[in-house]
Amino acid sequence: METRAGDPAAFAQFDLHRVPSPAFVVDEAAIRRNLAILADIGERAGIKVLGALKAFSMWSLGGVVAEYLDGVCASGIYEARLGREEYGGEVATYCAAYKAQDLPEILRLSDHVIFNSPGQIARLRPIIEAARAEGHAFDIGLRINPLHAEGEVPKYDPCQPHSRLGFPIDQLRAEHLEGVSGLHFHSLCEQDFLPLERTWAAIESRVLPHAGRLEWLNFGGGHHVTRADYQREELIAFLRGVREKTGLQLYIEPGEAMALDAGILVGEILDVIDNGMEVAITDISATCHMPDVIEAPYRPAMLHEEPEGQPARLGGPSCLAGDIIGDYRVPGGATPGRRIAFLDQAHYSMVKTNTFNGVPLPSIWLWNSMTDELKEIRQFSYADFKGRLS
Repeated sequence: METRAGDPAAFAQFDLHRVPSPAFVVDEAAIRRNLAILADIGERAGIKVLGALKAFSMWSLGGVVAEYLDGVCASGIYEARLGREEYGGEVATYCAAYKAQDLPEILRLSDHVIFNSPGQIARLRPIIEAARAEGHAFDIGLRINPLHAEGEVPKYDPCQPHSRLGFPIDQLRAEHLEGVSGLHFHSLCEQDFLPLERTWAAIESRVLPHAGRLEWLNFGGGHHVTRADYQREELIAFLRGVREKTGLQLYIEPGEAMALDAGILVGEILDVIDNGMEVAITDISATCHMPDVIEAPYRPAMLHEEPEGQPARLGGPSCLAGDIIGDYRVPGGATPGRRIAFLDQAHYSMVKTNTFNGVPLPSIWLWNSMTDELKEIRQFSYADFKGRLS
């Protein structure tokens, strides 16, 4: 999988020794630039923009996000609670399947609760009605599967054959929308405008007959709208057109776009051996700190990587043989004590870290490239590792 991000921007001048290693460093100025673009799209297109916590949930910036966006979208009870506690605006929650014991709290926390199937809505309707009787205000949505694949990697495509995500659009009938206020679909991943346009063209004729009984339509996430070459004017015109044609309130839920090119992961080379090529062990672990490197897989861009020369294979300190980040031409050469940094790590990497093997978690720092203010947000310790175990 090829990432289309990796612009060093202000990090090109950041001194990697200003923070301990390993560490995530997030640039607040870059976050604000991204949020300003999203807010502009929302205003000009006449739609609402929700930030996806699944991609970027650095809640110390919750107040900043609230300055620009209409709210957040959550993927379950914990994210819904985080959204309500730390972010302003609306909370929209979608989960592939809700536990009955969790649903009352989710309904209390959320403005929109989106279900994966009409059957689940019907089974849990007594809980929904009880929550409304208690005075909680929310509406119900249904996620649909457009049955139109646009994903680069099939295993990450919500429209893959036999997908568990969303009710197949070709099965949707009027009776499935009893008590439903909106439809939601999400089928993109780091993509530009044309895949969205094609997806809507594939489902428009099936959605329009139901528009009169709905209030909103949510186009989900995966829109790389803050990338420099994204077709933003085309997106705005498209959204205006859909809004006028359907008469519905429209939503988009960008996640990665909030934090695109806004954070780095700083690390240090601990040791170097020769095993047919230079092999460098770092205090950054692919499996613990950047699991998408293995899961996607993809090769994260390195800050100031040399354009030529012999590469060194970089890997983490864990015992997993596959804990390999990739082959890189390390700036200045791969030597013990050398600081390195990987670009575009604020989204997904931060929310996916784990302590496999007892590998310590990176600390989290907030930098403002406009003022050069740098502050520590969080350090992690043995207690964080032990607290997850029994």
